Amino acid sequence: MVGLKPTEGSLLASSRVPAHTTPSCLPTQLLRAVVVPQIQGENRPAQAALGVQYRGVLGTILTMVRTEGLRSPYNGLVAGLQRQMSFASIRIGLYDSVKQFYTPKGVEHSSVTTRILAGCTTGAMAVTCAQPTDVVKIRFQASVHLGPRSDRKYGGTMDAYRTIAREEGLRGLWKGTFPNITRNAIVNCAEMVTYDIIKEKLLDYRLFTDNFPCHFVSAFGAGFCATLVASPVDVVKTRYMNSPPGQYLSPLDCMLKLVAQEGPTAFYKGFTPSFLRLGSWNVMMFVTYEQLKRALMKVQILRESPF
Repeated sequence: MVGLKPTEGSLLASSRVPAHTTPSCLPTQLLRAVVVPQIQGENRPAQAALGVQYRGVLGTILTMVRTEGLRSPYNGLVAGLQRQMSFASIRIGLYDSVKQFYTPKGVEHSSVTTRILAGCTTGAMAVTCAQPTDVVKIRFQASVHLGPRSDRKYGGTMDAYRTIAREEGLRGLWKGTFPNITRNAIVNCAEMVTYDIIKEKLLDYRLFTDNFPCHFVSAFGAGFCATLVASPVDVVKTRYMNSPPGQYLSPLDCMLKLVAQEGPTAFYKGFTPSFLRLGSWNVMMFVTYEQLKRALMKVQILRESPF
């Protein structure tokens, strides 16, 4: 990141960020998992049979609490932690090191192209390693809107892994890997590169110092840009990964059918809950990451100090 040199503290800090940010951001992730499928026209028969209807962001929260209890916004916490611990450690923790690797020797500042390449690389690496956690998180949280009185398919996170592997084979745990690589490469570039650039400009023009307000503004801008560019891929990915076997031949087939049946605007259905999720996640993630990284660097300096 701008303002700090890459150290081993980056990877350590990134591995601890999800433990702090995921619990606070999980309600918005679950909100998106419940609201977006309905906005996109999915699972309406099941909801109609149960008499449960979600209307907007606030209405969804109230309906979930009323029908499923106060703990319902935190359904899938374990799956969310598993996913973020796997993804964040790679895509965030290795970003500075990969960016430094792509930067030619003797060049002080990395170019935008180098940063984009680093973001794509770490995003693709993260998906390749952690795709099963994403499949389980999406499937498990999507089952929430079947209602508390229905026979849910998964009894828990580990049961979801076993059920998917048993019914669809190990390939089922890597279903949607290609669209997810595309999506996370885009999101990672939008988040990491945008945050890096906004923070750099804020510091260059001396609008902020390298502290909390600077990190907050940069993270908020990164969250908006990430939502804007990732929504089309996110919609296709969610539909494809939630679809029963045989409904779509491929992610491309899913995208083409979506455009043919609902038009291009379908790619931005559910933008508000998506922004609530990515916006809150980016603010919590980058602010926490910056503070943890600084704390770890101070500890490292103290350990290396002769006094």
